[in-house]
Amino acid sequence: MTLRLTHEENERLSELAAAEGRSKHEVMRLALADRWARLHKEQQLAEILGRVLPRYRRLLDKIGTA
Repeated sequence: MTLRLTHEENERLSELAAAEGRSKHEVMRLALADRWARLHKEQQLAEILGRVLPRYRRLLDKIGTA
């Protein structure tokens, strides 16, 4: 796989890697894992809210008008 970065992006990646004592490859792998985990959590939250909110809609409406 080839990753094409602008000069500025490559500089930022190099600075981040140096600051963390990691390779640029490792920084990119960790960034991917972090972003995937956040997306997965957001999807899980949306699924849970989709089930829970309808159940408590009337109560939430009452609280909102209080």
